[in-house]
Amino acid sequence: MPNVLFVTTDQQHYMAMGYRNPEVKTPNLDRLVSEGMTFHRAYTVNPTCTPTRASWLTGTYPSQHGAYSLGTKLMEDQRTVGEYFQAAGFRTALVGKAHFQPLRSTEEYPSLEAYPKLHDLDFWRDFHGPFYGFERVELARNHTDESHVGQHYAIWMEERGLTNWRDYFLANSPEQTVPGDPLTTSIHTKREPGQAWEIPAEYHYNAWIADRTTALLREYAEQKENFYLWASFFDPHPAYMVPEPYASMYDPAEVTVPEHVPGEFDDKPPYFAKALEESPDFSAFEEPDGNAIHGAGSHLSSRETRAKNIAAMYGMMTMLDDSIGTILNELETLGLVNETLVCFTSDHGDFYGQHGLVRKAIHHYEDVIRVPLVVRQPDRIPSGVVSDALQSTVDLPQTFLSMAGIAVPREMTGVDESEVWTGVEPTLRDHVIVENQHQPTKMNIRSLVTDRHKLTVHYGQSYGELYDLVDDPQELVNLWDHPDKAALKSDLLLRFVYGEMQKASLPMPRITVA
Repeated sequence: MPNVLFVTTDQQHYMAMGYRNPEVKTPNLDRLVSEGMTFHRAYTVNPTCTPTRASWLTGTYPSQHGAYSLGTKLMEDQRTVGEYFQAAGFRTALVGKAHFQPLRSTEEYPSLEAYPKLHDLDFWRDFHGPFYGFERVELARNHTDESHVGQHYAIWMEERGLTNWRDYFLANSPEQTVPGDPLTTSIHTKREPGQAWEIPAEYHYNAWIADRTTALLREYAEQKENFYLWASFFDPHPAYMVPEPYASMYDPAEVTVPEHVPGEFDDKPPYFAKALEESPDFSAFEEPDGNAIHGAGSHLSSRETRAKNIAAMYGMMTMLDDSIGTILNELETLGLVNETLVCFTSDHGDFYGQHGLVRKAIHHYEDVIRVPLVVRQPDRIPSGVVSDALQSTVDLPQTFLSMAGIAVPREMTGVDESEVWTGVEPTLRDHVIVENQHQPTKMNIRSLVTDRHKLTVHYGQSYGELYDLVDDPQELVNLWDHPDKAALKSDLLLRFVYGEMQKASLPMPRITVA
């Protein structure tokens, strides 16, 4: 049975890899592309972290597993892919970012990833799992210098002599401060765009993830045990910030800076234009049981700021690539390459100026819903192949299990892509569905993506989106209200309904007439 090494980034644009974009250097990921199969039409199941990561665990859509938005959690009674691997005799571990639970804990909805537990290092010294099907977890929760830092990453820094690690991270915000919390205060202040992060590179969380992942690989190799191991990186999620030498590796004057096309929001849903206002009003999207909406604010930024951010993001990608290379090299040193399926992807994409937008998450352009996806297993997965077959990241758990020779649970609702990955079939999907229930009802978006078109429905609204991705790859012209496209829209809406019906969970067959 093959092992599975799952390597992920956070909020990576699908073009932020050297083989597609010569402005950024990612030689190790490029090597993985040359040795495996790469999918240029891979889509996230949701353009935010928690819903997608819960789908990676369960093989079901956010509307099915229940962690439908940021600020929710995957309920502990959900079956996860790690449990199926463990039942088959595999070791299971996660190193890095989980984000299966929110930063706030309540009596009804407790969270281990919440304040002040994040900073209770005595707790984390003793806790390594089990956690959502992983027998061992080594976790952190911060992107760059966020005050969420703590857990196993902080312990690792202390053990390696960085006793003043708090000085490289922001203090808690007032609403997150509790008595006795070690990050109530900090000498570290917010960085400006393009400013280097002062933390030494050897203490960066990339180094921690690579160090702990390779240590686990050695442990499994020595004990001759099969494994499902997830190396979960945090970058290049904003804030765009990286230590030297990566911080000065790319010149802002030499990067391509995406721009808004004047008039492109004229035929889009009304809230799109608000992104270019200084103080937009999104109060119409507030509702009980809702919360702040990522992307519901001003996206205005100067070209200079965007250029500095892109240069920093490229530095983040190169540093991250170095750590991924460390892991891949260790796999080779241990002689595990041929017997290990490696899968690389990201939880969702990113805006860094495209359409005048930044970050994420309520605009279903390709930039934020399309993701990189590379798979490799020598002598099993064809090497150097680039495929345009549609892929959804909800498919990953069932495909991992299938590739490992483990029966795929019937309750999983994605597609087993093993025959596509191994070159037996050119494609299995004729569509993907992207969910985005950011609010319970008032910001609830779903998209159907086919080989050629994208249809986006906004719950309770008469407006919508329809793009021809072949004739209009920049998605500048919304065909939703074009009279000559009414038949096309009707056909796609019907296909959307069929797709929703098709992804129902059927945990058992009909075993008798009644």
